[in-house]
Amino acid sequence: MIYSMTGYATRTRAVKGGALHIELKSVNSRYLDCHFRVADELRLVEPALRELINARVRRGKLECRVSFLSALATGQQANLNADLLERLRSYDAQVRGVLPSAVPLAVNDVLHWPGIFGDDALDLDILTPACLALAGETLDDFAASRAREGAKLAMVILERLACMRALVKQVAPRIPAAQAAFNDKLRQRLLEAVDTVGDERIRQEVALFAARIDVAEELARLSTHLDEVERVLETGGESGKRLDFLMQELNREANTLASKSLVAEVSQAAIEFKLLIEQMREQVQNLE
Repeated sequence: MIYSMTGYATRTRAVKGGALHIELKSVNSRYLDCHFRVADELRLVEPALRELINARVRRGKLECRVSFLSALATGQQANLNADLLERLRSYDAQVRGVLPSAVPLAVNDVLHWPGIFGDDALDLDILTPACLALAGETLDDFAASRAREGAKLAMVILERLACMRALVKQVAPRIPAAQAAFNDKLRQRLLEAVDTVGDERIRQEVALFAARIDVAEELARLSTHLDEVERVLETGGESGKRLDFLMQELNREANTLASKSLVAEVSQAAIEFKLLIEQMREQVQNLE
């Protein structure tokens, strides 16, 4: 399976006293570059999260956000601490008995009072495994997201491969006849320009020049590289760097083809090759 380096996933899980929330998102990067935004209460979980992500992700600039939302913030049903509520009522009455102009406690003040919903302390023995389990589920969604985009990118690359194969198939059969016509024309010009040179010497020079401009080898190597690109895509896995190298090799052959060509049709094909290779390279840059 081919994976894109761009992905996004988020999950939330209810736990005692609130809810855990994890968000993962990544963009292209040459290497794996992880950045964590972890709530202070869960800072001790960060090393385990880093290890979990490193085991699943190979490349990309990844951001991991982990937060804890209290029961009040998540809208969960929570029971008020009746004893504390009674003490607050008593304190409020005592204060206003002495200071009649004092403002009574507002409901919002009471709801945000420490301990009003019971013990506010987070139990890391419970939160840590819950957080890691939630991270595993989020990573599953994250990997699926990258796989879906990777499959689409692979389809785009395969379409460009098909276009390049069609160009090779179209151009290759016409090269021998075009080169033979050019050789005859070159021989005639040499004969007209130089009267003292023997016909055998002219044939040697023409044959040597023909070898220099022969593009059959470049077309064969292009086809070989196209086969390898298709094989890598079918194999899947960490293919981005390998495909990027193959794009460089394809571009090298296209440049050589353009420099050696003396036939307009081959020159035009070389330009089309370079355009298709650049389009593939743009997609390859997104692959893990």
